[in-house]
Amino acid sequence: MAVTIAVFLVEDLRQVEGALTDYLSSLGDFRVVATARTEAEANHWLQEHPGEWDALILDLVLDQGSGMNVISRARAQPGAGKIAVFSGYASEGIRQHCLALGADAVFDKAETAALAAWLRDVGGATR
Repeated sequence: MAVTIAVFLVEDLRQVEGALTDYLSSLGDFRVVATARTEAEANHWLQEHPGEWDALILDLVLDQGSGMNVISRARAQPGAGKIAVFSGYASEGIRQHCLALGADAVFDKAETAALAAWLRDVGGATR
């Protein structure tokens, strides 16, 4: 029996959010359970829904605030899922900082194949 992977998506651009949602559904057992466009929305959802996500995919540059602050909030939750940064600003320095904050992986938005491989690993680990 397949296990559905609950994904919380934090992305400020609706077009990218839609593309990621479609992409996740094409990969198989992934379901976007919530989305947020700002740091405050993301942190509020995390506070109200602890343990209700298996994977968090987030951008660093949001309408308001930063995805970096969301990483710390998400990682601090008991039973936190896996956290991936998916950003156009994934330089080596940014990558190292995000990993130090608690992200499990950092991908440039051009690295969709690497993100898909990571998601498959996350899916396999939750089964």
